[in-house]
Amino acid sequence: MVVRGFWLSLGLLSLALGAVGVFVPLLPTTPFILLAAYCFARSSRRLHHWLLNHGTFGPLIENWNRYGAIARPAKFLGIASLVAVIGLSVLLGAPPGILIIQAFILTATGLFIVSRPLPPR
Repeated sequence: MVVRGFWLSLGLLSLALGAVGVFVPLLPTTPFILLAAYCFARSSRRLHHWLLNHGTFGPLIENWNRYGAIARPAKFLGIASLVAVIGLSVLLGAPPGILIIQAFILTATGLFIVSRPLPPR
């Protein structure tokens, strides 16, 4: 029962962060929604079913589960967010070491996003 509570709590936290990410461009939505689906699959059939059938989040999960794919609009928003993060860091005068670390991590993340296939139409 403790394990189920852990997965449920982590799923709810991930879902909340993913929902906030819809409105905050610097917070990624898709990874949190995928994590929430994973957690709900281990803790709550009802929430897992609800998330899979959700109008906004369901297609993200479906594309990832079936094809390992990211839709073009999600890719665009993801890359735009990465560029915004580094641009904001430069504007705010982040130390060079931080900028180098960000550049490395954000470039790797961007390459991952771009390398994922598009889902079939």
